[in-house]
Amino acid sequence: MKSQALFDAMSAAVKSKGPELVKMGGAVFQFIISDAGPEGKFVLDLKNGSGAAKAGEEAGADCTITMADADLVAMAEGKLDGMQAFMGGKLKIKGNMMLAQKLQSILEAAK
Repeated sequence: MKSQALFDAMSAAVKSKGPELVKMGGAVFQFIISDAGPEGKFVLDLKNGSGAAKAGEEAGADCTITMADADLVAMAEGKLDGMQAFMGGKLKIKGNMMLAQKLQSILEAAK
């Protein structure tokens, strides 16, 4: 799963600049990689304390993002626009849609 590197980068970013990311995000993001099975679930908590990132699911996530592995990687690399992905059905969002718009800047900060 190519997205694992992205999840690892987000985890590292939370460790190094958690409070800064919490200010940017202010929410719990659930990522579901649609073609990865149980390993394709990742939680990015940018709501509490200095943030947290872990594999698995969070029942109370504010925003759930479901995408195919390759599409998430392409979006993180800037090769796929989030709005185009959403309109084209490659990106599914449950919960607060406005939070998903913050995701691009959070992904940038995680690099």
